Amino acid sequence: MSTTVTSSDLRSADVPAAERPPGLSRLVDVELRKAVDTRAGFWLLAVTGLLSCVVVVLRLSFGDRSDKDLDAVVALAQAPVNALVPVIGILLVTSEWSQRGALTTFTLVPHRARVISAKLLATVVLAVTAAVAAVVAAIAGFAVGAALGLTSGGWHLSGAMIPQLLVVQLLGMLMGAAFGLLLLNSAAAIVLYFVLPTVWSVLGQIVTALKMPAEWLDTGRTSAPLFESAALTTQQWEQLGTSYGLWLVVPMVLGLWRLRRKEIA
Repeated sequence: MSTTVTSSDLRSADVPAAERPPGLSRLVDVELRKAVDTRAGFWLLAVTGLLSCVVVVLRLSFGDRSDKDLDAVVALAQAPVNALVPVIGILLVTSEWSQRGALTTFTLVPHRARVISAKLLATVVLAVTAAVAAVVAAIAGFAVGAALGLTSGGWHLSGAMIPQLLVVQLLGMLMGAAFGLLLLNSAAAIVLYFVLPTVWSVLGQIVTALKMPAEWLDTGRTSAPLFESAALTTQQWEQLGTSYGLWLVVPMVLGLWRLRRKEIA
């Protein structure tokens, strides 16, 4: 009886386990550590969590009684996450270039697609974690408010609310990563991530000819229904997909094309 041994088996046997390329799950774990181990990442997450708690307390203490139901409180707690956490997505993608670590990273893991995949998966994990943490904070704050008689209504939470909030956080995080991938510079990516969509939103409000296109290309408008308790209509999903096709997919594709051709130095 004979056993066939392939060349791939020989190569695997010749390479010690410690010297083999790390798997995707290990790379994702490394990227997650990068996000929280640095001062910028840690304090950004800490400030985001603190702001989510603060806005919940302010809404329950000083808001109109009609805005103190659970849906409204949960949606409000997501606002700081939506505004700040995408910056971590930018920093994850640009850290290798801003901190001159690209040569080390791509020497250890020559496959650029694997590194970028790990970074994008890490941003997804962070987005989901931050969104869930904000929901938990909102529910805890609502429980305290209910005990103090500061809430309106009961504990009803719309079935569409949580999935829609996860979608908006994922889109925001991936959009930040796309800008980082396109520019490969932390400062420039952060500035343009906030400035370009904001300028477009302002122009869409003040320039008559841009009002109709803005309904389809302004991420601020198209993502606003995701914070509401009602499920999105077909047109709203189409508008959401169109706007993020411009501000997420296009930068992501251009960034991947640029990284594939960029010299690592």
